[in-house]
Amino acid sequence: MKRFLFLILVFAFCRGFSQAGSYIIGLKGDTLNRVDSKSMKQGKWINHVDEVRGEPGYEEEGEYKNSRKEGTWRIYSLEGDLTGLEFYKWGNKDGLCQYFNPSGALVREENWKALNPDKLYDTLVIEDIDHLNEYKTVIVKNEGVAIRHGLWKYYNSSTGMIYKTETYTMGKLETHKSDPGSDSTKVASKTMVKPKEVQDYEKKNAGKKQIKVRDGQTN
Repeated sequence: MKRFLFLILVFAFCRGFSQAGSYIIGLKGDTLNRVDSKSMKQGKWINHVDEVRGEPGYEEEGEYKNSRKEGTWRIYSLEGDLTGLEFYKWGNKDGLCQYFNPSGALVREENWKALNPDKLYDTLVIEDIDHLNEYKTVIVKNEGVAIRHGLWKYYNSSTGMIYKTETYTMGKLETHKSDPGSDSTKVASKTMVKPKEVQDYEKKNAGKKQIKVRDGQTN
């Protein structure tokens, strides 16, 4: 179902002597795009980005806290289709983010770890991939950005099946110890998850003439 963000907005710019700032009033009477007296973005916002150099335009809505994105942000195409769900902490992506095609099919899931930009170094507790259900503490220099951390999944939008996965630990793409020279394509092939339906099909048709299918990999 399409969701149109072209709202009829009544602009109400407040420029008082003691509480200078600005905001707009949405169709439902809610306060949007508020800037406080310190020029910091606060509360609910809708950002509009026009198409540029072949990149599609979009609109996004969510909340700011002291000019940093916080919590859930929704991304829409200019036609009103939901194309992304992102989660933020300290203005950086954090946790699971999902992206969809115009038909609403899931095409990609990403996992991120936000670093606190107010700290020079950050102490994080992460899962030890070499030891099941064990965790370790690491200290990282804080660049004030989000880093890839966790499982990334790529979906075939036509079938809904996963055709590639990648695992990141603090921004580093993990490889198998037995094959330290593996590139990301080889790792994706090794970590690919076959849905139960595919496994059942292969078992049922074992020994029959094989049909070559494309799996999304490139040589």
